[in-house]
Amino acid sequence: MKVRSRLAIAAVAATVAAAMLHAGTANAATLFQDDFNDGDSAGWTTSGGTWSVVADGTPVLRQAGTSSDARARSGSAAWANYTVTARVKLTAVNGANRFAAVLARAQSNTSYYYLALRTNNTVELKKLAGGSSTTLASAGVTVATGSWYTLSLTVSGTSLRGSVNGGAAVSATDAQFATGQVGVATYNAAANFDDVLVADAGGPSPSPSASGSPSASPGPSSGPSASPSPSPSGPPPNPPGPGQPDGFATVAGYGQATTTGGAGGPTVTVDTTEEFLDHIARTGPYTIQVSGTITLPTGTTDGMHDVSSDKTIVGLGSTARLVGGGLNIGLPISDAVTSPPANAVHNIIIRNLSISGASDDLINVQMFSHHIWIDHLDLSDGGDGALDIKRGSDLITVSWNRFHDHDKTTLVGHDDANDAQDTGRLRVTYHHNFFDRSDQRNPRVRFSPLVHVYNNYYFDNSYGIASTNESGLFVEGNYFFSVNNPGRVEFSGPLGRMVERNNILVECNHPIEVRGTVTDPATFYPYTVDDPASVPAIVPAGAGVGKI
Repeated sequence: MKVRSRLAIAAVAATVAAAMLHAGTANAATLFQDDFNDGDSAGWTTSGGTWSVVADGTPVLRQAGTSSDARARSGSAAWANYTVTARVKLTAVNGANRFAAVLARAQSNTSYYYLALRTNNTVELKKLAGGSSTTLASAGVTVATGSWYTLSLTVSGTSLRGSVNGGAAVSATDAQFATGQVGVATYNAAANFDDVLVADAGGPSPSPSASGSPSASPGPSSGPSASPSPSPSGPPPNPPGPGQPDGFATVAGYGQATTTGGAGGPTVTVDTTEEFLDHIARTGPYTIQVSGTITLPTGTTDGMHDVSSDKTIVGLGSTARLVGGGLNIGLPISDAVTSPPANAVHNIIIRNLSISGASDDLINVQMFSHHIWIDHLDLSDGGDGALDIKRGSDLITVSWNRFHDHDKTTLVGHDDANDAQDTGRLRVTYHHNFFDRSDQRNPRVRFSPLVHVYNNYYFDNSYGIASTNESGLFVEGNYFFSVNNPGRVEFSGPLGRMVERNNILVECNHPIEVRGTVTDPATFYPYTVDDPASVPAIVPAGAGVGKI
């Protein structure tokens, strides 16, 4: 380990410990760190390529060759359970589908686990054994030369997990390598590496935020009572600012880095039905500003009107309304399609609108649609769902909306038999929504590996949240007032999974039910949880229209 000043070592240790806590591992200790600011790469063993320490703003370790494999390894061969993190920037490539990577449990130059950032816009969790590679898991992520990315690879027991910039998470299990060094590598590519950190993962253990033990949420009560579950210790740095998407809508995947809506396209203002329907169906990015009340026809499609990719639909002022019909985000339904098609509808923002009176859903999201932000809406009086998310749709944020005068509010996953399309998808963030006497499904979830529900205000509901079909619900910092069943895993259909922490229940007839383990959302994106005691004040004041 390179020796730095005591102040620098302490800062690095604190940073790594905080990051490891959000990854579900407590008591992280720094095993190794190198920022190359001393101008050399002492302690690193290289193979292939051309390695040197050069300036890129600050000193970095550069591999300049593009004609072959190149690797640099450091650390102890006895290290077992740890997270290795490094900043990585591809600077040149020789051919297609090249990569830069971080290595873990390296036995030699031809045997190790690695997380590869590839120029075909994927991140791959792989194993190299005796020079033969195996892909263990992969995910989509936008990759550009000249841009910095933070790669993080955790090895703990037989569990392997990688992420890019805190998102695009990939995971697998493998038992071939139990210990080994860390490293960085390139394949027919030149790259810069910086800020290499290794933190002790402490061996496989349950996440402190993913307890399977019985919940200690309060039962019926006439006064406020907070759950004694552990509170979050603070978010990763740099959550999005006001007016920006956050949560799962910002996580890279399916070739899309984040949600931008109609950014980069023309801005138009519409105040007639014809203008509105014309522009939401057009190809290419548009920002569509809605002025006044627009009546949507019922027609032969139950009043559902298709929105095409790359659109921002935003109301002007506090009086923009859509009445009589709803919005459909997604391709036509096909049970035969079980993986995301290339033309899946994506990159849509809908904000600052009142939508009411549809004979079917107010908003329907279906057929692998992704990167969608639903924000500051007033949703009421729909014939079926207020906001339904189904059939493999993914990476969606629902924030600062008011749901009222509605029964079946928001469904995530429509059917117990739809596992082929839904399993591993349907990842949604719900935060700072006002479920104002909305009776049920706030939300009701099937199959999703993670739906994050935080800082929502539940007021006088039959039930709040339901988890079935092994879906994972992470419920934190919410305020439930007069809710018969705040959170349920014993519902119609197979059981779900639910973890809860730091919720407040007032005049509720049952506690929040918990079961199983659920991944901490901070693994995927940064966020800040407000004090749940403040939720009854800040959410009604900030949710709905006319407040952006």
